[in-house]
Amino acid sequence: MAESRAAHRYVRSLLELSVEKGVLDAVHQDMLVIQKVCNSNRDFLMMLKSPLIRHERKREILTRMFSGKVNELTKSILDILTRKNRESLIPAIASGFHEAFNEYKGIGHATVSVAVPMDQQLRATLESIVKRLSDRKSVEIEEKVDDSLIGGFVLNVGDRQIDASIKNKLKLLSIKLKEN
Repeated sequence: MAESRAAHRYVRSLLELSVEKGVLDAVHQDMLVIQKVCNSNRDFLMMLKSPLIRHERKREILTRMFSGKVNELTKSILDILTRKNRESLIPAIASGFHEAFNEYKGIGHATVSVAVPMDQQLRATLESIVKRLSDRKSVEIEEKVDDSLIGGFVLNVGDRQIDASIKNKLKLLSIKLKEN
């Protein structure tokens, strides 16, 4: 819990600084890259969290990886985190920054699970539904393919869920048949 509060404080400070310096979009892109590296490279993630690897070595690795590729503010926050022995917070900060960015920009978020990948028409329809449900002008839809749904979709927007999957309809039908 203390780690998430610390990460939240860094996220808030980084957001404020990036807005103040006019580099919000660049820092956001950097954080997306860092988040992608953390999600796709288990060794990198384990290195950040390892107490066996010296902080100077972690700083050296981060500098080599991101030097010349990220904004100066992003480089500075990574440097501060390694100097304060807080490298383990980097994945949480990258993820939290994306959420804070969306909140700051007024971008809504939704998750949709579908049986097969969505086409442009379905994506556009779901975007309009999410915009209405979330009262946002812009939305970001995270797509997950789950073939167990058989067909249809399950849409999550905030604390609301719309389950229009065939799997759910079959389950409801099964319950109704058992009752009779």
